[in-house]
Amino acid sequence: MVNPSTTSTVFLLLFLQLAARAYSIGVNYGTLANNLPPPATVANFIKTNTIIDRVKIFDVNPEIIQAFANTGIPLTVTAPNSDISALADVNFARQWVQSHIKPFYPQTKINYVLVGSEVLHWGDKIMFKKLVPAMKSLYNALQAEGLTDIKVTTAHSLGIMRFTFPPSMGRFRPGFIKHQLAPMLQFLRETKAPFMVNPYPYFGFDPKNINFPLFGRNRGVYDRHTKLHYTNQFDVLLDAVYSAMKAIGFADVDIAVGETGWPSACDAWFCSPANAGTFNWHLVKHVEAGRGTPLMPNRRFETYIFALFNENQKPGPVAEQNWGLFRPDFTPVYDSGIMRNGQQNTPVPVAQLPPAGGNNQYCVPKQGASTQALQSNINYACSQGIDCKPIQPGGACYVANDVTAMATYAMNAYYQAKGHVDINCDFAGSGKVTNVNPSHGSCTM
Repeated sequence: MVNPSTTSTVFLLLFLQLAARAYSIGVNYGTLANNLPPPATVANFIKTNTIIDRVKIFDVNPEIIQAFANTGIPLTVTAPNSDISALADVNFARQWVQSHIKPFYPQTKINYVLVGSEVLHWGDKIMFKKLVPAMKSLYNALQAEGLTDIKVTTAHSLGIMRFTFPPSMGRFRPGFIKHQLAPMLQFLRETKAPFMVNPYPYFGFDPKNINFPLFGRNRGVYDRHTKLHYTNQFDVLLDAVYSAMKAIGFADVDIAVGETGWPSACDAWFCSPANAGTFNWHLVKHVEAGRGTPLMPNRRFETYIFALFNENQKPGPVAEQNWGLFRPDFTPVYDSGIMRNGQQNTPVPVAQLPPAGGNNQYCVPKQGASTQALQSNINYACSQGIDCKPIQPGGACYVANDVTAMATYAMNAYYQAKGHVDINCDFAGSGKVTNVNPSHGSCTM
């Protein structure tokens, strides 16, 4: 005879284990590559071999949506930015749902429809104006079709933030609050959907303190307003978003992490399998522990790692093709802590530290960059808090009528201050990273 108390204990432990897995680790499944396996094979691999329990895609690819049918894996799909204006019309939204969502649901467990991706970063004024109306229209269309379990939201880059430090003083850019973010957050509150953000510690970190973004041992930072201590950049960014939401009256809306990750290769030392593995391994443990952040203790965040595969056709710097957890043949790029069968016993990854002798990398203009582009780069860099006195008349780096020389100073000063990350030397495609120090004469860089 089974002891009732023993049975109750077993069920309690199972319940607690399931609860601990709730709102845990998802992955972004991008497809900008010509060597990826079939979607059905991908879905089976995720279900069978990983602890990933949710997937996000950047479109409404019917083959992918169908591939996740009957897997039990929740799928987030995305209405492309180009559809936003039309989706603001309820009739179009209804037709869109009938074409792209209803044929697959509920066999495929679609949990979110995202209206665009980072619209307030990449979109135009028409998209800005239509974004919230499109979200409401699409929600109403889903309700009208009886798909009441599917929530509507959108994912934001942290370009929506005016300040992210200290975390307690995180604030949204004022131009987005009245017409986009406040009405959007009100809609999300009413529909119980999360505010989705894409916090990337990789962008804008200090290479001299690599352990802070990588969850490694470090002295941390102190928020003097709250007297709270932070030991990783991920928590800083999430608490900054929370503070911005609280400042406009929406602290009660849930937050979800739509994208975060670390590239395993780029043109700098800190993009390596070791560092990508360190970041994602600790991210997984951090999220699954459910400890939340200093301002949001014990709060769980649905979190999607970027990305499932390395994608060889993504445009941009080398890093863009190397965010994947896996190669197209499913071999891991590094140990990320998401494989089944004994991952819990894997030693904690150790970050790759800067090479001996320092990190000798500089940002300079590409050959052939136009004078107009270089002047624009000077104006931008100098507007971002960079000390541009050296390129003013009389300064050590001032060269009369030589825009290239002065742009070199401004672009490199920005790159050094904001962090040695490819995007900080992109300058709309007019900058490049080099190991050759561009200093000249009394102009030291």
